[in-house]
Amino acid sequence: MKKEALNPYLPSWEYVPDGEPYVFDGRVYIYGSHDFFNGHVFCLGDYVCWSAPVDDLGNWRYEGVIYPKTADPLNREGKMCLYAPDVTIGPDGRYYLYYVLDHVSVVSVAVSDTPAGKYEFYGYVHYQDGTRLGEREGDEPQFDPAVLTEGETTWLYTGFCGVGDKSRTGAMVTVLEADMLTIKEAPKFIVPGSAYSEGTEYEGHAFFEASSIRKKDNIYYFIYSSQVMHELCYAVSDSPTGEFHYGGVIVSNCDLHIDSYKPADMPTAYGANNHGSIVNLGERWYIFYHRHTNGTWYSRQGCAEEIRFDGNGDIPQVEMTSCGLNDGPLIGEGEHPAYIACNLFTREPSIYVGGEKYPKIVQDGKDGDEETGYIANIMDSATIGFKYFVCKNIKKISLTTRGYADGIFEIRCKWDGEVLAKIKIEYTNVWEMYTENIHISDGIQAIYITYTGSGNVSLKSFALLSE
Repeated sequence: MKKEALNPYLPSWEYVPDGEPYVFDGRVYIYGSHDFFNGHVFCLGDYVCWSAPVDDLGNWRYEGVIYPKTADPLNREGKMCLYAPDVTIGPDGRYYLYYVLDHVSVVSVAVSDTPAGKYEFYGYVHYQDGTRLGEREGDEPQFDPAVLTEGETTWLYTGFCGVGDKSRTGAMVTVLEADMLTIKEAPKFIVPGSAYSEGTEYEGHAFFEASSIRKKDNIYYFIYSSQVMHELCYAVSDSPTGEFHYGGVIVSNCDLHIDSYKPADMPTAYGANNHGSIVNLGERWYIFYHRHTNGTWYSRQGCAEEIRFDGNGDIPQVEMTSCGLNDGPLIGEGEHPAYIACNLFTREPSIYVGGEKYPKIVQDGKDGDEETGYIANIMDSATIGFKYFVCKNIKKISLTTRGYADGIFEIRCKWDGEVLAKIKIEYTNVWEMYTENIHISDGIQAIYITYTGSGNVSLKSFALLSE
């Protein structure tokens, strides 16, 4: 049965950030790194893969572990983490997985006969004399590989540029031979890092990390995370090796710059680093990105939003929603899990994740436990937003909460709009449901839930009811 698609698009207990989506034989496959719930650093897990039918983007299937971190000869003891990967189909029709381990500066490659593997170690990207890319004198360290293959040629995009670090120039592209490993053309810089962006079209949005590459209508789109980290930007060229020109911001995981429902400089989620790409699914294009949970940088989840191209091929920035892959708003009536919140903020603005004062998306149990996520650490002034729903004849709203708190939840359809209902909650250490009457106008609506009071409460779900 076809399901509604939600953000995050994978189950609430799965943490696959840095998403690179590709369509193979009618299914979209998502490749990314693998965080843990309550992890202490990035990318602690083996590579896993999920896929879904292009015409049923709410039905994701777990493809299993496609590549363990101990498969790389440099990491037999598993002490290094697998950072963000990318996949391309080589001239021989096989699937090639490119990645970088967290403590080395070389690009590793694995190969499989099928999209979901398992992948087997294949080799390291190297120069004609066998020297590995990243280890020749003058090479900059390799990081976050992205790959694009056309015919016998593969273009490899890499780089990491800390803010103000003059030892890192920018994003680079390296051209590979048909064997997918041997360098045909040495690295060329295409987008500057912050230390070299002053006076250029990239100033303020210089390259940081998260290279990705796509082609549409003979235009090459280089997608990357900028120096502020929370935004995915893009640059365009009519050639895979440049010259690339800055295009703009596609998405921010704190919704900065968006002024459609709030002031442009107001963050309405807790952002941090970002990584993703664009893909065509049926008749629509989407940007895949990730959000941060558990109040840390290290438990990230994949989300997606529909994008549109204007007549010049430009991509206007899109806002974060709860229904990114759903081909429209969610059905309003019924129960909705709290973990699909796309906005989370308090009266104290914060662009970046972290801090004991802020609400956060969590789960019970440990990593791998199939426990439905919820919002925790809700204190006075915390606001939780969900967008969007098709509402019709809604007369009641229910909240399911728990925690030691004494206060009121106010319900609105705009974050600063009229209060449509007030729900009083009480101290409880088990989930309790509270229901009040409400009138929500028919049509497409957002739901904002703001807590005022003392204590600390969690929100499991809310329900919109017609009777």
